[in-house]
Amino acid sequence: MAESKGAIYLYLTTTGRRSGLPREIEIWFTRRDGRYYVISEHYHKADWVQNLLMSPRVEWRVGEATLTGRARLIDPATEPDLNETIQELSREKYGWGDGLVVELTPDPVP
Repeated sequence: MAESKGAIYLYLTTTGRRSGLPREIEIWFTRRDGRYYVISEHYHKADWVQNLLMSPRVEWRVGEATLTGRARLIDPATEPDLNETIQELSREKYGWGDGLVVELTPDPVP
């Protein structure tokens, strides 16, 4: 399925760290080099961030596309250029970009 070019939101599903059940959030996103990026306004305190720290396997929907892959936190101390680039992309798209950057890398298409 194709991603909608005008998509505003990404729907991220993590696995609940206590319940083991799927947990979905609606969140702003940006794309760069085949990866998707979301930003946690509440940094590590966000439940969805805590969930992906326990289980980095995630699923997300953008427009009509559903993808699976892995999530990882971007550390601004070790990847400052990537962190700032993604925050700036978010500022350009939404007028906001402060927070913890999380990279979603899709699984390869078979």
